[in-house]
Amino acid sequence: MKRVLALFLAPILSLFVLVAPARAAARNPVVLWNSNAQQAIFEVARQAPYVAPRSFAMVHGAVYDAVNAISGTPYEPYLIVPAARRGDSVDAAVAAAAHRVLVSLFPAQAASLDEMYSAALASVPDGRSKVRGIAVGTQAADAMIAARVGDGVFGSAVWNISTAPGQWRPAPPTMASDGAWVGDLKPFVIRRGDQFRTAGPPALNSAAYVRDLNEVKALGGVNSTVRTADQTSSAIWWHDRRLTEWEIKRQVSDRQGLSTLQAARFFAIAEIANADSLIACFNEKKHWNFWRPVTAVREAAADGNPRTTPDPAWTPLLVTPPFPDYTSGHTCSTSTIMYTMRAFFGRDDIPFSAYSADSGTTRAFPSFSAALAEVVEARIWGGVHYRAADEQGVQVGNGVARYVLTHEFRRR
Repeated sequence: MKRVLALFLAPILSLFVLVAPARAAARNPVVLWNSNAQQAIFEVARQAPYVAPRSFAMVHGAVYDAVNAISGTPYEPYLIVPAARRGDSVDAAVAAAAHRVLVSLFPAQAASLDEMYSAALASVPDGRSKVRGIAVGTQAADAMIAARVGDGVFGSAVWNISTAPGQWRPAPPTMASDGAWVGDLKPFVIRRGDQFRTAGPPALNSAAYVRDLNEVKALGGVNSTVRTADQTSSAIWWHDRRLTEWEIKRQVSDRQGLSTLQAARFFAIAEIANADSLIACFNEKKHWNFWRPVTAVREAAADGNPRTTPDPAWTPLLVTPPFPDYTSGHTCSTSTIMYTMRAFFGRDDIPFSAYSADSGTTRAFPSFSAALAEVVEARIWGGVHYRAADEQGVQVGNGVARYVLTHEFRRR
């Protein structure tokens, strides 16, 4: 755990992006449309956690450019600076930007998205400010939509299925294969998908591999006798397909009292960095093509290492995702988000909690680093990742977040 905390905290200490909390409106429009986006992207469209980040990044990148322009462009724009003036309605601009991007992504949801849009605009007084705010949001959305045309989303790439020891093959019980195109997706900020290439997983004949395999075998099995009840709950909580960080970001934003501009910048950084983090992570997965624990445990007799013992009946606590192990997408994503919050607020010790319907429990954390340390363990407790995959995922996520923070969204 100490090593994970060091990986997370050390690079952040050199980056200070403190934003003093401001008095927030009763309902911050950026937070509202993040919730609306979750409804459209996940609850209705059911986009997978490695697909959804692109959609969230598009929504919040457009919202940021619109709000930043109306605020006098105090920060560097992401794509454009729409023609705007300070009197334009930021509430109308946020609604227009988010709504237009979401409709472009999910045209079949136009009716329900129009209802959300009408409800948001109903609270904005009619007049020139409202009209101009809508125009600003529309311009920002159109720029984002155009920028992502031909970016490789839902491309034809497939995983390299192999029966060789150490190489990935579909895992039981689903035997599914999905998401190979994510590693080839055009990044939002980072230069290319392989920019944060790691040294790779431990060699099958190494002591490190034996340690990792035996650890996940003991702790991550569905019938593990050494995993505690709280560890089981944690594994399920972190595996929640609703990606509890959505609630975490909204909660932290509200409790820190972010203004509309601050929230627009915060969510844009977090969502765009998260999208790029998953691109880098899946590029790693495609490059290393490393087998999942369930395959490794069951086929240990073929790994060439006399210190591993096969268990053909071993089954992980969680259902194994439909793509290779290394690196961990969850720790890539979580480290990116926690790094962003630590850097944005200039401190680590901001407490938060979130409820998971999957586990039926609420978990609370005293700091961003504490949450990150737990997810590293939780993926092992769930039986879906080795420690090396989790820890290197933290490295990738930290690197992406730091790169985004130092290259975009800076104060002018």
